[in-house]
Amino acid sequence: MYAPGELSPPRQRGALRMLASFVRRYPARSSAALLATFVASLFEGLGMSMLLSMLSITTDESGAPTGPQRLAMGALMRIGIEPRPGALLLAAVVLISLRGYMSLVAARQVGYTVAHIATDMRLTLIRATMRARWKHYLDQSVGGLSNAIATEAQRASESFQLGAEMAAMALTSIVYLVVAFSISPQAGIGAAIGGAVLLLALRVLIRKSRRAGQRQTQLQKSLLTLIASQFAAAKPLKAMAREEHVDALLTDETQQLERALRKQVTSKGALTALQEPMLAILVGTGFFVGTTVLKIPLAELMVMLFMLARVVNYLAKGQKAYQQLVIHESAYWSAMSAIDAAHAAHEPRGGDRPARFEREIAFQEVTYSHDGVQRLFDRVSLRIPARGLTLIVGPSGSGKTTLLDLIVGLREPDSGRVLIDGVPLPELDLRSWRRQIGYVPQESVMVDESVAHNLTLGEDVPEEKIRAALRDADALQFVEAMPEGLATRVGPGGSRLSGGQRQRLAIARALIHDPRLLILDEATSNLDPEAQQAIVETVSRLKTHMAVLAVAHTAMLVEAADQGGRPAGGRLGRRARGEGGARPGVENGQE
Repeated sequence: MYAPGELSPPRQRGALRMLASFVRRYPARSSAALLATFVASLFEGLGMSMLLSMLSITTDESGAPTGPQRLAMGALMRIGIEPRPGALLLAAVVLISLRGYMSLVAARQVGYTVAHIATDMRLTLIRATMRARWKHYLDQSVGGLSNAIATEAQRASESFQLGAEMAAMALTSIVYLVVAFSISPQAGIGAAIGGAVLLLALRVLIRKSRRAGQRQTQLQKSLLTLIASQFAAAKPLKAMAREEHVDALLTDETQQLERALRKQVTSKGALTALQEPMLAILVGTGFFVGTTVLKIPLAELMVMLFMLARVVNYLAKGQKAYQQLVIHESAYWSAMSAIDAAHAAHEPRGGDRPARFEREIAFQEVTYSHDGVQRLFDRVSLRIPARGLTLIVGPSGSGKTTLLDLIVGLREPDSGRVLIDGVPLPELDLRSWRRQIGYVPQESVMVDESVAHNLTLGEDVPEEKIRAALRDADALQFVEAMPEGLATRVGPGGSRLSGGQRQRLAIARALIHDPRLLILDEATSNLDPEAQQAIVETVSRLKTHMAVLAVAHTAMLVEAADQGGRPAGGRLGRRARGEGGARPGVENGQE
């Protein structure tokens, strides 16, 4: 996994630093892949030496052994085989076959590592985001996070494969350079110069590819963020015949992405198109210099040109892999930026004291402002007993949901204290406290899985406990009437359920772990009167053995409430005793 502080400063970013970070995180598999690649390169070099030796034996009338010939003959003689052309050919075939096998071993290690990188980056980002402070979570866009998890992590993991390809090409080039020098120093120098000319001449295309890759990463993130935000508002836009607004925005972003991809493809195509004629020019130049200037014998010159072509060809392949690598690297740094930001916003665990909620939740002189500007609460004091229904009502923007966030610990007051049975919330183990809370939002998220899965969220919960939660939520009867009972799939977003059924399943999900505090955040606002009445009856039974804290405007809940409060004028004001039959339970410290 990726730990805090692993992100390098921007000035230190680069493709090679990215590869170095992969090697540090996955040393065993990286070392195995590199070793297998190195051995494969050696086998290829030895195999080619055998073939060149066979060529030298059959064409060299002087009988003077060349470097590859001496190497091949010595190797065969050590294992008791006479170095004849047939034996050299067989040895070459065996060595080249072993090279293929070792390449397969290296590819397998690389494949495992690529899968690990993608998985680790995705899980690290998901976990870091879920464990971050609530403010950081609110600042993230669904589209941006989806892009980082699905696209950027995949592109980053593919960078390791491209780096492995680049390393394989570089190692093979080095092996061929060594063989070239063993044939003649001129051959080695010529191959080295030819490779350097190729790499330096085409560097400008690598730089263009890096810029195109960076632009692609930025635009993909922007496009997916825009898609998520605009499609979330698709219904009102379509109802008002304003679809062209979305079309115009997405068309502009898509066309910008197209231009970035076009530049990227052009740079890749140009590199391939220029490498081939440059290789031909280098070989032709070598042939001319060898025959007219250096007067090298034709047989020896052909071997030297073969080695030049092999070295330059492998360097060209390595350069292509590096070009792809720099295109992908921006995705890695973008995903790592998201991971690092989430780690930096890590939510404190709180104290070490286990949470117990047996008496009351209390606010003592709590003051809270949004971003230090809009003051919602000014020295607010309130008490929520461990049993009964407490109702919070008021207009939008009056701080109802913020009040819940302060109780849950998602936000911290500017001053004052939130107490659980007299213990300040920061002194409690925050997860211990939250495990005692059941939360039902206005829109309950359901996935296209079974009823049981939607209640347990994949946890291992006994069926009896699931049925007990459904019974407490008055949902067991309609669930048992479904075709497959608990195993019935609810459809995407719970589409096979009515609104009231979805909310009762949401309540059952909140009750699955026997909470001491049940929070209903506008949980009845989108229901018809009949469904609202069913929910109120359920809450009326639940409040006898737990605390229920509801944010709602429903008159039925007002009548069922034991106490409540109404935010007034940007602060929580005193609720009139006769209003809806509820007793005052929320006070303002300034009144």
